[in-house]
Amino acid sequence: MSGRGPVGVGIIGAGNISEEYLSTLTAAPDLRVIAITDLDLDRARAAAVRYGIGCAASVPELLADPTVELVVNLTIPAAHAEVTLQAIGAGKHAWTEKPIALNRRAAADVLSAAARAGVLVGNAPDTILGEGIQTSQRLLDGGSIGTPQTVLTLMQGPGPDAWHPRPQFLFARGAGPLFDIGPYYVTTMVQLLGPIVAVEARGHRERTERVIGSGPDAGTTFSVEVDTHLSVLATFASGVIGTSIYSFDSPLRRQLFEITGSSGVLRVPVSGFDGATEILDGDDRETDWRSVPAAGTPRSRGAGVVDLARAIRSGTAPRASGALAGHVLDVLLAIEESAEHGGAVPIAADPIRVPALDTEWDPFEATMARAAAYADEEQS
Repeated sequence: MSGRGPVGVGIIGAGNISEEYLSTLTAAPDLRVIAITDLDLDRARAAAVRYGIGCAASVPELLADPTVELVVNLTIPAAHAEVTLQAIGAGKHAWTEKPIALNRRAAADVLSAAARAGVLVGNAPDTILGEGIQTSQRLLDGGSIGTPQTVLTLMQGPGPDAWHPRPQFLFARGAGPLFDIGPYYVTTMVQLLGPIVAVEARGHRERTERVIGSGPDAGTTFSVEVDTHLSVLATFASGVIGTSIYSFDSPLRRQLFEITGSSGVLRVPVSGFDGATEILDGDDRETDWRSVPAAGTPRSRGAGVVDLARAIRSGTAPRASGALAGHVLDVLLAIEESAEHGGAVPIAADPIRVPALDTEWDPFEATMARAAAYADEEQS
C-alpha cells in the first residue's frame, strides 16, 4: 500500500481539454487537486478560481510540492514525453493525454524511467473505462457473438478547424486524424481484441492549408503537416482482421465500431463514455438489432486518473496503462510509416488486455477514506 487517503494531484496544462478533466477530478473523493499550471499563468489562475483549486503555480513549484503525488499532463502532444519525464524525475506518478509520445524512443524512455523510479504511468484515452465500452467488453467476453473474426471502424468528418479556436496543433506532426482520433479506436480495439501484430495503410491529404473557423484568429490560414485521411488494414495476434478509416476530409460525419463474430455482430459505442451496445444475432435483418444499455455509474474524462490513483494506493497496475499506450503508439507509428513508404509494417505485440470492470465500479466512490478507516480500525 502506497500512502493513505486521497491522492494529491497537480495538473500541467489548462487548455480546452482541462475543462473536461477538472469536472471529474475535482469531484472524485479519491483525488485532491492541489495545483494547476500552464504556460499562460493567467489561464491557470482562472481555472484554479473556477474549480476551487488552492494554487496556480509554476511547473517547478508544482513538481517540487511534496503533496503532489500524481501529475496530470495535459500539454500539447509535442510536449507529452518531456513533461512526463520531468514528473517522473521529480518522483511523481503521471497520467498523460494521448499520445504518450511522438516516437517509440521517447515512449520507451518514459516507461523505463517510470520503472526505474518505481512510479506508475497511465495514459488517455480512458474511454475504454466508460460504461459503454465496458458493457461491450463484458458482452464480447460472454460469447454474445461467438469468436471475433473481423472489426470495422470508421471515423469521418470535416475536421476540427471549423470550430476549434486554435486548431493548428491538430494538423501538425503527432496529430491529424490518426494521432488525434486514432488512439480512441486503436486503444478500444486492443482492449477488446488483443494486440495488433501488423498494419498496412494508405494516406491522403485533401488540402495543404486550412483556415481557422472560430475564435479570435478566425480567418487565419495555417499549414497542414500530416495526412488527413488514412485507410488501414490491421492484423491482430488472435487472427482477427481489422479495416479502419480515419479522416478529417469528409463532409459526412460518421463513427462506427463493429465487430463481426462467428455467430453475430457487435456495435461498440466508441464515441464517448456511455451509449448502448447493439447486437445482431446470426443472419438477422438490419432491423433486428437489439440494444443493450450501458451498465455502470456514468463517468467521463478523468476516470482513468481515478483508476490510476487507486492503483497507486493498492499497489496494482492501472487499466489505461503506459504499456497499453506504448503499444497503441507503436501501431499508430506503423500506420504512418506504411502510408508514407508502402507495404505492411510488423509490430511487436505483448499480451496487453485488461479484464472488464465490475458494473459497481464508481469513480465518485470514496474508496480511500473507507480503506484508511478500516486500517485504523485494524490497528486499534
